Amino acid sequence: MKKRSQIAEKYKWDKSCLCSGDEEFEKRLEKFEKYIPLFKKFEGKLTNKKAILDYLKLDEEFAKIFEPTFLYIHMKRDEQLDNNQSNKLYQKLVNFNTKFSTETSLLSTQLKKLPDKLLDEIISDKKFKDYKRDFEWIKKTKVHNLTDDQEQLLSGMDFFGYSAVMRNLSDVDISFGKICDSSGKSYSLNNSNYGTFMRSKDRTLRKQSFTVLNGTFGKYINTFTQNYINKVKADCYFAKVRKYPSALDEALFGEEVDKKVYQTLIEKVHENLPVLFKFFDLKKKELGLKDFAIYDCMALLPSKAKERYSYDEAIELLKKALAPLGEEYVGLLQKAKDERWIDVMPSQNKRSGAYENGIYDCHPFVLTNFEGDLDSVFTLAHELGHAMHTYFSNLSQPRPTADYTIFLAEIASTTNEMLLMHYLLQNCSKKQKISLYNKLFDNVKSTIFRQTMFAEFEEIIHSLHEKGQPLTKDLLCEQYYQLNKQYFGKVKLVKEVMYEWARIPHFFSEFYVYKYATGLICAINFANRILSGEKNAVQDYFKFLSAGSSDGPVQILKNSGCDLESGKAYEISFDYLKTILKDWQKQG
Repeated sequence: MKKRSQIAEKYKWDKSCLCSGDEEFEKRLEKFEKYIPLFKKFEGKLTNKKAILDYLKLDEEFAKIFEPTFLYIHMKRDEQLDNNQSNKLYQKLVNFNTKFSTETSLLSTQLKKLPDKLLDEIISDKKFKDYKRDFEWIKKTKVHNLTDDQEQLLSGMDFFGYSAVMRNLSDVDISFGKICDSSGKSYSLNNSNYGTFMRSKDRTLRKQSFTVLNGTFGKYINTFTQNYINKVKADCYFAKVRKYPSALDEALFGEEVDKKVYQTLIEKVHENLPVLFKFFDLKKKELGLKDFAIYDCMALLPSKAKERYSYDEAIELLKKALAPLGEEYVGLLQKAKDERWIDVMPSQNKRSGAYENGIYDCHPFVLTNFEGDLDSVFTLAHELGHAMHTYFSNLSQPRPTADYTIFLAEIASTTNEMLLMHYLLQNCSKKQKISLYNKLFDNVKSTIFRQTMFAEFEEIIHSLHEKGQPLTKDLLCEQYYQLNKQYFGKVKLVKEVMYEWARIPHFFSEFYVYKYATGLICAINFANRILSGEKNAVQDYFKFLSAGSSDGPVQILKNSGCDLESGKAYEISFDYLKTILKDWQKQG
């Protein structure tokens, strides 16, 4: 692999709009220290509108220089993770941020305690119009605030570590041993190569991977169970302390999402399980299998699609695929390339994977490790979807409402992927279509159906505890096994599937996974409406891209023609998937 110094400049992002270099970074660190006493002057004085407005203006002034500085060193460190200078500067900034947060923590507490009368005055005052949402949220959440002493006690409870226990067990302490393929060749199995083996053409290797890995979790199921039960109990306890009806209610309240959205997702996915079952039937046929088992679901089909793309070719392909979004959108893709918003190529000690990051006063940035295969093109499309979401939200919103919520975060990225998939399907041979259909439905299976199954499992387990039913390893394993029977239909299960829940790290970020499912549902919805030429579909999509957090996330989607509280969005999305399945069947 090349060193970073061997990568051409055109493939590296240009950070100059953030900070001119390390010397400027050091000067800013000194400047940041001078802000702490300026903030501390407001302690005990946030009792009237003038003082509060002055505080907010100071906070924005500080953000304008702190945010680009933090992003600069974060990006520089990711370019070469073993760079001692970058790591040293990064740690300096982290240390300052900890100090700043500690010394100014009372200010946010004071705002949370503002009386309703003053909050109402602020909310109706035009001088605070950019901050209206923030103060509406303060008023809305006051009922769930505790006394200062109680809040202080809770804030110090960072010692539970349920997720760390799970990851240390599964990623460090447990050995999964050796497995064999159909020829008897031996392989070491671990969490990292499990996915590769599950996509193998060798069915024996897939079965061995699934049964051995999940079976190993079964050997330690008492420990995994107790750890997860403790997490569930903590979720439910803290929800009760903060006066929420349930742990689910607390999680959804924090995202401004009605419980109806969660329930509608599960209900509509149940109704459309035949879509998943049809995919399994078609995949079984393509693989030439007499039966279809749980360990066959991830198997790759022989790829007939174009195998290699240069970076230039990938950008041109994306411009064609995303052309339905209009000239401005396509022009921004070219601008992202020309102005070097993207760090493209892999290099020694560069951070793996891909991400998008952005701040209010500069264009967004993308990190990727472009390998030239089709997956790399989809990754580029995905991250540029995030970038366009950031760009248009920043362009259209004031700083306080420019950031979009996690609930909305994966929609623009996957809409780009859906538009790319459609373009490829429209411009490929009959043989190439099959591997693309499989790629699409593998994503649908893992993102919509499987994540919804996870979400239902979480809801069941938390609800059982809240109703007073004792949680045991047998109960958790049986609930998970029965959900697999429901979600996978006639697919042949193996007993080891009952232990699979124990290796899902997302269960330690309670009630998070459902957002993956709703995100792809919305993306299919938007893409289908755009491609079908529906009136105002493109305008609606740009409403979404430009909304930031100017309203609740569900309302933003509703305003953009994607209603997750009714069945309409699901109907559009699943009808599209049914059409794809019919076409796949015709190819056979």
